Amino acid sequence: MKYNFLGKSGLKVSALSYGAWVTFHSQADEEMAYKLMTKAFDEGVNFFDNAEAYADGMAEVIMGKVLKRTQWNRSEYIVSTKIFWGGKGVNQRGLSYKHIIEGTNAALKRLQLEYVDLIYCHRPDIHTPIEETVWAMNQVIKQGKAFYWGTSEWSAEQIRKAYDFAKQEHLIPPLMEQPQYNLFERNKVEKEFAQLYTDIGLGTTIWSPLASGLLTGKYTNGIPKGSRLDLPELEWLKNRLQAQNWEEKIHKVIDLHEVASSIGATLPQLAIAWCLKNPNVSTVITGASKPEQITENMKALNFVDRLDQSIIQKIEKIMNNKPSDVPDWREM
Repeated sequence: MKYNFLGKSGLKVSALSYGAWVTFHSQADEEMAYKLMTKAFDEGVNFFDNAEAYADGMAEVIMGKVLKRTQWNRSEYIVSTKIFWGGKGVNQRGLSYKHIIEGTNAALKRLQLEYVDLIYCHRPDIHTPIEETVWAMNQVIKQGKAFYWGTSEWSAEQIRKAYDFAKQEHLIPPLMEQPQYNLFERNKVEKEFAQLYTDIGLGTTIWSPLASGLLTGKYTNGIPKGSRLDLPELEWLKNRLQAQNWEEKIHKVIDLHEVASSIGATLPQLAIAWCLKNPNVSTVITGASKPEQITENMKALNFVDRLDQSIIQKIEKIMNNKPSDVPDWREM
């Protein structure tokens, strides 16, 4: 396993991490979650990602039971949670001072932890001033309930505004962002956040490296029974993916499979290795419903160096979606 600093912080996270989204409670009960997390930990994973919204809090409950059962030394693993969707009540969602504090306390109770290492604002809240959110997150850290805070799916402008306000008021600024990043979703990580990496030392803990399973290749001949997109509770995800150039993406997946085979990798290993190739990616959050999937995902580390310029060029030709560079008008 390789370990990277989380942005400009002194915290090191495993290059590959494990997330509970979709899997815990929906596909994995406590016993399976134990097998999945211990397999990941044995492979060198030290970062486990969660959120109050996952399975309406049950994902945190399951992870908490697993962590208690493993009896791992607390200093050897990193846990994150995300705050935004805590319930259906009018003050149980969003990023108000009230919900951030109450949501954090509820998450810690479900996880059976005194603190989480990382806490994220799961989405931007257009109804709450960013200043209020920054104060609340600062308070969470001051109370020792988290060590670092960040954002998920925020724009570069929103992150910079939060960072600048925190610095102005001598508060703790956001240090990491959790965006979606994969061969189909590239703009935020590669273009929009480009200046933030140098200006504020932003770290990224990217999610959905396999594009919700599309980059596994298992959907090239339809949706298999029992797969993620076959789950009734994820029909919204299936509908969203199928409405976004589904057939075109399937053709690209088939072509990518040939590239993967040429270097002896599986398609998922190629897709994960491609994400790891980006120096601004601190960790790639992977998901798995079976221990053997974790083993296969971890092998992606072996293919990062095999993605030389010729392989990258083949990938770019297939994808044809590389974000355009900022133009240098002096050279025009």
